[in-house]
Amino acid sequence: MYKVTLIPGDGVGPEISAATRAVLEATGLKFEWDVQDAGEDVYAKEGSPLPDRVIESIKKNGIAIKGPVTTPVGKGFRSVNVSLRQALDLYACLRPCITFKGVKSLYDNIDIVIVRENTEDLYAGIEFQKGAPDTLNIIKTINGLFPGKTITDDAGISIKPITVHGTERIVKFAFEYARKNGRRKVTAVHKANIMKFSDGLFLEVARDVASRYSDIEFEDRIIDNMCMQLVQKPQLYDVLVLPNLYGDIVSDLGAGLIGGLGMAPGANIGEKYAVFEPTHGSAPKYKGLNKMNPFAMMLSGVMMLIHLGEQKQAERLRKAIAAVIEEGKDVTYDMKPAPDDPSAASTSRVAEAVIAKMQSI
Repeated sequence: MYKVTLIPGDGVGPEISAATRAVLEATGLKFEWDVQDAGEDVYAKEGSPLPDRVIESIKKNGIAIKGPVTTPVGKGFRSVNVSLRQALDLYACLRPCITFKGVKSLYDNIDIVIVRENTEDLYAGIEFQKGAPDTLNIIKTINGLFPGKTITDDAGISIKPITVHGTERIVKFAFEYARKNGRRKVTAVHKANIMKFSDGLFLEVARDVASRYSDIEFEDRIIDNMCMQLVQKPQLYDVLVLPNLYGDIVSDLGAGLIGGLGMAPGANIGEKYAVFEPTHGSAPKYKGLNKMNPFAMMLSGVMMLIHLGEQKQAERLRKAIAAVIEEGKDVTYDMKPAPDDPSAASTSRVAEAVIAKMQSI
């Protein structure tokens, strides 16, 4: 019996969470679900999008799977995802980008794993508002330290911390993942040519860690060049390790290579806890329509089973998902040749099809 915190999320989250819960239970494994609501609706009721009870549940169970949660843009509460990662020190974000036969994509045979640092960089949330007294004091100090590089008083300021400790453990995570999974190469991605003391530190530490893994090839790429390379020749890349912001951007680019965010699972892993979630957002305009693609969250469930040591059932579920996708009959509208295809399956129908395939495997 596995005790797992289940966070349904908001928007389409509850629908894809229900579908994922159904296929996980159909593996025959026993789960005791501790359902914990979080997000926009909870914020309206409880004054926090991430109540303490959610954190305590994950600490108690050690593992969670969550649906997407809405994050207001430019105002309102901070991202629940970022808060979870920082509260539980889920320092490693693992996002495989793998093509499945039957998915609409410009590329074939993509198999890239993105390892993103999760707790530092600009996502640390150290920001100062335009015109605030603290901001004006910081601007005055910076202008005193850097004559000729004047920041005007109407600036907002974000601080980008990258540490030796944070970099060392995420690069080590990437190499250990590569070694454990038979991967051939790790590429560190940065902008050290411009940000010589933050990204420069990331690159310096990455090179040091790489020197301890002589069995795995290492290289580095500047972030803008990396984006071009992924579009032109993605087959050259294997495991990418990146600071927080670049990792967020490149993981969406990676999802684009494999057919979209509906095929992009994810895991957030720390020393003590792990939270599995789809890469995509909550898509509130589709809430309640039972039409959202659940494969990203189902594949996040596959990653959870692997984390639990249930490789056999993880592979069985993955094969069932792959078979449903390749057959192309019971898939949602976004995976049909035409988005208005009347034969498009509902979210719940996709779950039923995956369960039926599992029973035949």
